[in-house]
Amino acid sequence: MEIKGKIHEIASVANVTETFKKRELIVEYAENPQYPEFIKFEALQDKVNMFDSLKVGDQVEVSFNLRGRPWTDRNGKTAYFNTLVVWRITVLTGAQAQSPQPEFAAPVDLNSAPAADDDLPF
Repeated sequence: MEIKGKIHEIASVANVTETFKKRELIVEYAENPQYPEFIKFEALQDKVNMFDSLKVGDQVEVSFNLRGRPWTDRNGKTAYFNTLVVWRITVLTGAQAQSPQPEFAAPVDLNSAPAADDDLPF
């Protein structure tokens, strides 16, 4: 799944256990600009570094998986939780998206006389 929006907040890496870490990203999704939604995504394990170069305000496209799981409390009542797990993020606008201008060779005057050592027949 994918969604486009503006980065609202980037959390620091949370080490849940010695072997498990995660990082959260809040994206402002404005399908209806009058009522924007703030959607929480998670990056897990080696994917937490994906957010390092991002900045608040960047327009991004987030590719993610939707995960869901049940949890039953002591009284036997079951609650359900959803998680949006990021696997790719693309910056659309912002400092990251600006690519450098390509460098071109200096213009050449094609109408000038060929050099003396130019032995090409055309």
